[in-house]
Amino acid sequence: MFFHTLARTEFAIEVEEMWSLTEELIFRIVFWLLVVLLLLIRGISVLKVRKEGERFMPDKKAVEREGKTIYTIRVVSFVSLLAFLVFYSVYPPLPWIEMLSIPLPTWLRWTGSIGGLASLTLWAWAQMSLGKEWSPQLQLRRKHRLVTVGPYKRIRHPIYTAMLGWGISVAVLTANWFFVFLEVFMIAFLMRRAPTEEKMMIEEFGEEYREYMRSTGRFFPKIRRYAERTE
Repeated sequence: MFFHTLARTEFAIEVEEMWSLTEELIFRIVFWLLVVLLLLIRGISVLKVRKEGERFMPDKKAVEREGKTIYTIRVVSFVSLLAFLVFYSVYPPLPWIEMLSIPLPTWLRWTGSIGGLASLTLWAWAQMSLGKEWSPQLQLRRKHRLVTVGPYKRIRHPIYTAMLGWGISVAVLTANWFFVFLEVFMIAFLMRRAPTEEKMMIEEFGEEYREYMRSTGRFFPKIRRYAERTE
């Protein structure tokens, strides 16, 4: 009886461990799905921009606006991210990757996948609204027009909002400290970049952009309070 109970207990532990590995594999697959969808959204936008004869890489003025130090940090960070993703793709997880794991409940990690899809939806909507005016660099297009449709009707930087949402969602989905640190870096970077971009737009559009700023929020819709009362 004792050995029978012991065998059943060991079997239950093995099943639990197998399910834990299977569950982690599912989360990994969902993560890569979010990455592929993001690359697809970006890829379509890049092709559209190139088709219009516009440049994708930054010119000298764009690097100066960004700041050479910040631009270098961007490049190094991107290469570091690619290197980490190579290691993260190994399954079962490497020991040092597991050391970065955060013990989050399963239901919370699934909300990360939902948040990721919602963020990508906003991202795609914003990219479609911008069309050829989109650029990942701080530079304007030839005969650049001010886009105020789609999500840009209420938010000045909806792609940045989507980036932040995607980053938070991925950090929760993967339950990994690396992606938490990545999100913190992303927040700091975008908080610095948005005002610089707005300064560039003011130089180009002047009062038209200042008026646009008064009616929109930077990352989220501006809350409007109506003091009027119907008599």
